[in-house]
Amino acid sequence: MNLNLQFARRGMLSKKVLLHHDNAHPHTAAATVETVQQLGFELLQHPPYSPDLAPSDYHIFGPLKEAMRGRKFTSNEEVKEALHTWLREQPKSFFSAVIQKLVERYNKCIVLQGDYVEK
Repeated sequence: MNLNLQFARRGMLSKKVLLHHDNAHPHTAAATVETVQQLGFELLQHPPYSPDLAPSDYHIFGPLKEAMRGRKFTSNEEVKEALHTWLREQPKSFFSAVIQKLVERYNKCIVLQGDYVEK
């Protein structure tokens, strides 16, 4: 059981966790797949070459890039802290919109039989 989830989302572990990530090698590596299975997470399939289904690409990177524009960082730690601060400052509706857009894009992908969705 993932202890971080246990404490962060008390009572939520009784619900199924649906994990979505792309087909990058770190996500498809045997150790990753085994860990996902051990945790009991359900993995949402991601068609190859479908950046239109990656929430980071279509919803997060644009606003994040805008928020970081013009800033200078002197270390990786500064960058990480800025990212974490930005994520904490986003309203819940920002993340709800990510999921809603993912559902819409995934449905388009199904209708198009895996073709690129774009917008």
